[in-house]
Amino acid sequence: MSVVEPGSGGGKLVARAANLIVRPKSTWDAIEAERPTIRGLYLGYVIPLAAIGPVAGFIGLAIFGAGAGLPGLGITIRFSPLWLAGQALVSFALSLVMVYVLALVIDGLAHSFGATKDRLQAFKVAAYAPTAAWLAGVFAILPQLGFVGIAGGIYSLVLLYWGLPRLMKAPEGRRAPYFAVVLTAAVVLNLLVVALASGVMTLGGSAARLSAPATVNVPGAGSVELGDLERAAKAAEAAARQIESGDGPAPTDPEILKSYLPANVGGFSLEGSKASTGGMGGLQGSGAEGAYARGETRMSLQVIDLGAAGALAGMAGAFNIKSSEETATGYEKIGKVGGRLTQEKYDRTARRGEYGVLIGGRFMVHAEGTGVSMDELKAAVGAVDAGRLEGLAKGG
Repeated sequence: MSVVEPGSGGGKLVARAANLIVRPKSTWDAIEAERPTIRGLYLGYVIPLAAIGPVAGFIGLAIFGAGAGLPGLGITIRFSPLWLAGQALVSFALSLVMVYVLALVIDGLAHSFGATKDRLQAFKVAAYAPTAAWLAGVFAILPQLGFVGIAGGIYSLVLLYWGLPRLMKAPEGRRAPYFAVVLTAAVVLNLLVVALASGVMTLGGSAARLSAPATVNVPGAGSVELGDLERAAKAAEAAARQIESGDGPAPTDPEILKSYLPANVGGFSLEGSKASTGGMGGLQGSGAEGAYARGETRMSLQVIDLGAAGALAGMAGAFNIKSSEETATGYEKIGKVGGRLTQEKYDRTARRGEYGVLIGGRFMVHAEGTGVSMDELKAAVGAVDAGRLEGLAKGG
């Protein structure tokens, strides 16, 4: 067994990092059986690898300056060595904090997804998964190759996907949602590291001060409001504790949810409805669904109480995503309307679509049907009293 511990020499560290890249699955199997100390992993693995990117970035900016990777612009910005050193140290320190916080998230959510709660195993996942991204950080030394770091980040997500269920022993049917929630947390943490690292040092003055922007722009995806992000993270943490302890909000009586279904909407009449309560792994919820008809056209409308899981879903709402994917026959969009997370999908050829809105960080109202327009689906969702649901969420 080759446990990477302090004092064991750089050979084992290099071998472990290389094996994770070229033989990830068998290496995760070996990692699972090891029982190092958290301190040992920090000193013998995390600290050396997490330092690669900040050191390389310091050297690259000191030698080439900013803007050297953008040929044709004729602009190069030079920074003082003292400022660059401070920036590198801040980035390095935040990376170490990110590993520990991500480990807490992985461990804290384990029971919610049927996995085994084990702080050391969770820390090993958080410590080893970023390996590819850390190694790719060396390319920051040449500004023209900085984009290669993106490939390292993507491969680290693959390492997380393989290692998380293996070490935390997540059951087959719960691995994907467990990975999805941990991935969301990892993205959020990484955005915070980038925001804080870029804001903690200012170009003017000789002293460092915290100056993180209120909004972090994510190229190609949207932006993150740090205030919303902080609130969502706190809500998600509270939700995870509630899920683990079983003290989360009791699911709304499904008969009450039934009362939110309108009798008529846009020429559609309610033909029948059903309601139920259920859950698993500490996640409890309830829902009501109405079947609507207008001639031969059918449409369904659902009001779902996500319970404590709504706070986890609300983390996605911290992202001001304005994504839109067009196909030959339709489109799919995710975004915010009136501060609420929305999702819509429509196939023009089949005239089939769906539209959903997250209300009060807890209730999902969702409509879908064939032979209907998107406006009709939105009207169906809008016919549900959102104000009442928000009041119910606050009172729950």
